[in-house]
Amino acid sequence: MAGTPQSYQPDIEYSLSLAEISRCCGVESEDILVLISEGILSPQGKARGDWRFGSADLGRALSALRLERDLGVNAAGAALAIELLDEMQRLRDRVRLLERMVIDR
Repeated sequence: MAGTPQSYQPDIEYSLSLAEISRCCGVESEDILVLISEGILSPQGKARGDWRFGSADLGRALSALRLERDLGVNAAGAALAIELLDEMQRLRDRVRLLERMVIDR
Protein backbone atom coordinates (compact mmCIF):
# COMPACT_ATOMS: atom_id res chain seq x y z
CA MET A 1 0.00 0.00 0.00
CA ALA A 2 1.54 3.26 -1.06
CA GLY A 3 1.97 5.77 1.74
CA THR A 4 1.23 3.26 4.49
CA PRO A 5 4.05 2.62 6.97
CA GLN A 6 5.15 -0.99 6.86
CA SER A 7 6.70 -2.97 9.70
CA TYR A 8 10.38 -3.49 9.16
CA GLN A 9 11.23 -7.05 10.16
CA PRO A 10 14.85 -7.80 9.38
CA ASP A 11 16.26 -11.26 8.83
CA ILE A 12 19.39 -10.42 10.80
CA GLU A 13 20.10 -8.35 13.89
CA TYR A 14 22.07 -5.14 13.47
CA SER A 15 24.02 -3.07 15.96
CA LEU A 16 24.36 0.43 14.57
CA SER A 17 26.02 3.58 15.91
CA LEU A 18 24.28 6.96 15.80
CA ALA A 19 26.17 7.85 12.61
CA GLU A 20 25.32 4.50 11.00
CA ILE A 21 21.59 4.62 11.75
CA SER A 22 21.53 8.21 10.50
CA ARG A 23 23.15 7.13 7.21
CA CYS A 24 20.80 4.16 6.85
CA CYS A 25 17.83 6.49 7.27
CA GLY A 26 19.28 9.19 5.02
CA VAL A 27 19.02 11.87 7.71
CA GLU A 28 21.29 13.90 9.97
CA SER A 29 22.11 12.73 13.49
CA GLU A 30 19.98 15.57 14.85
CA ASP A 31 16.90 13.97 13.28
CA ILE A 32 17.67 10.71 15.09
CA LEU A 33 18.15 12.65 18.34
CA VAL A 34 14.61 14.01 17.93
CA LEU A 35 13.29 10.46 17.56
CA ILE A 36 15.14 9.52 20.75
CA SER A 37 13.73 12.51 22.63
CA GLU A 38 10.20 11.50 21.56
CA GLY A 39 10.74 7.95 22.80
CA ILE A 40 10.59 6.37 19.35
CA LEU A 41 14.13 5.04 19.70
CA SER A 42 15.89 3.74 22.81
CA PRO A 43 19.61 3.34 22.21
CA GLN A 44 21.67 0.97 24.30
CA GLY A 45 24.64 2.54 26.07
CA LYS A 46 25.10 5.48 28.38
CA ALA A 47 27.15 8.01 26.42
CA ARG A 48 26.15 9.20 22.94
CA GLY A 49 29.41 7.85 21.53
CA ASP A 50 28.59 4.40 22.94
CA TRP A 51 24.96 4.25 21.75
CA ARG A 52 23.97 1.19 19.75
CA PHE A 53 20.73 0.78 17.82
CA GLY A 54 19.28 -2.60 16.88
CA SER A 55 17.29 -3.75 13.88
CA ALA A 56 13.99 -2.89 15.55
CA ASP A 57 15.26 0.67 16.10
CA LEU A 58 16.12 0.96 12.43
CA GLY A 59 12.62 -0.14 11.46
CA ARG A 60 11.01 2.26 13.93
CA ALA A 61 13.17 5.14 12.70
CA LEU A 62 12.35 4.42 9.05
CA SER A 63 8.63 4.24 9.85
CA ALA A 64 8.66 7.46 11.86
CA LEU A 65 10.62 9.34 9.23
CA ARG A 66 8.27 8.07 6.52
CA LEU A 67 5.28 9.33 8.52
CA GLU A 68 6.94 12.71 8.87
CA ARG A 69 7.92 12.92 5.20
CA ASP A 70 4.85 11.46 3.50
CA LEU A 71 2.07 12.57 5.82
CA GLY A 72 3.55 15.70 7.40
CA VAL A 73 3.23 14.24 10.89
CA ASN A 74 5.48 15.84 13.51
CA ALA A 75 7.78 13.74 15.72
CA ALA A 76 5.25 13.56 18.58
CA GLY A 77 2.55 12.39 16.17
CA ALA A 78 4.93 9.83 14.67
CA ALA A 79 5.69 8.54 18.19
CA LEU A 80 1.96 8.07 18.85
CA ALA A 81 1.42 6.38 15.48
CA ILE A 82 4.38 4.02 16.05
CA GLU A 83 3.05 3.16 19.51
CA LEU A 84 -0.38 2.36 18.05
CA LEU A 85 1.15 0.29 15.24
CA ASP A 86 3.16 -1.66 17.82
CA GLU A 87 0.01 -2.29 19.86
CA MET A 88 -1.83 -3.47 16.74
CA GLN A 89 0.98 -5.93 16.02
CA ARG A 90 0.91 -7.25 19.60
CA LEU A 91 -2.86 -7.75 19.33
CA ARG A 92 -2.52 -9.52 15.97
CA ASP A 93 0.12 -11.81 17.45
CA ARG A 94 -2.16 -12.55 20.38
CA VAL A 95 -5.13 -13.33 18.12
CA ARG A 96 -2.97 -15.71 16.06
CA LEU A 97 -1.86 -17.48 19.23
CA LEU A 98 -5.43 -17.79 20.49
CA GLU A 99 -6.59 -19.04 17.09
CA ARG A 100 -3.91 -21.75 17.15
CA MET A 101 -4.94 -22.73 20.65
CA VAL A 102 -8.58 -23.09 19.60
CA ILE A 103 -7.73 -24.98 16.40
CA ASP A 104 -5.40 -27.40 18.22
CA ARG A 105 -8.12 -28.50 20.64
